[in-house]
This record gives sequence, C-alpha cells and structure tokens, in this order.
Amino acid sequence: MNSSSAALREFRFPDDYDEVRQFWEGVEKGIHVGASDAPAEIQKKIQRDPDLFLVAELDHKIVGTVIGGFDGRRGMIYHLAVASALRGQGLGSRLMNEVEARLRTKGCLKCYLIVLRDNKEAVNFYEGLGWGLMEQVLLFGKELK
Repeated sequence: MNSSSAALREFRFPDDYDEVRQFWEGVEKGIHVGASDAPAEIQKKIQRDPDLFLVAELDHKIVGTVIGGFDGRRGMIYHLAVASALRGQGLGSRLMNEVEARLRTKGCLKCYLIVLRDNKEAVNFYEGLGWGLMEQVLLFGKELK
C-alpha cells in the first residue's frame, strides 16, 4: 500500500461515521474514543466547521483522519491517525499540512494539540513538523456531564 495515492477529503456525516469510529478504535495508541466521539457530538462538530474534519481515503477505505477546531481565537488538533501499514510515508504530514492551511485561512494564529506522555512516536512526529512542547503550561480538564 502506498499512501501517496490516498485522497484527502472532508468527513461526511453520517456516511463516514461508523468507518471512522472503527478506525479510531483500532489505532494502537494515541486515540481514546470517548463520549465526545458519539454521533451527536461529531454532528455538532460538523455543523460548526465541517472543513476542518478531514479523512484520507485509499481504495474506498479510510486510512487516516485529523480533526481541527477553531474557536475564533485558537485552534486545536484532535484525532490525527494513520493506518499502521501507511505510517512513515508522509500521510500524517499531508493531513496536518492541510488542516493547518485551513486553520490559517480562518485567521488562526496559534494552535494546540495534546499528546499522551508515553506516545514518543507522536512527540517525534509533531516536533518534526515544527510543533514545540509548551513546558510552561499545565493542562487542566473537567467533564461537564
């Protein structure tokens, strides 16, 4: 399989949902599928900025994803994933470059992403794309259920 022939396109809800969810659930590490990945939550995401949820498709199969978010001030990147057989071939970089370009078009000047501490491969990947660790920041979270 060669990732250079993978097509990047916008996620289509609900048509792509089941395949994308299964893809995320099959990723070895780095993506935790949770309540914010439920159909109703993904639908809210698509209503806000559908152009920032991208999939990579090869032979009619989804082999990569990335979700960008923009609140008008800052951007966020979520769920960058590439099929294990295609990693190291530039598909993750293509997805990131495209979502970053789309964020810039919206006026985004600064963007964040979260990497789990034990995911050294992801750390190396993002550093290679020019992302830097923000050591001065503490990340806080709260479930608003």
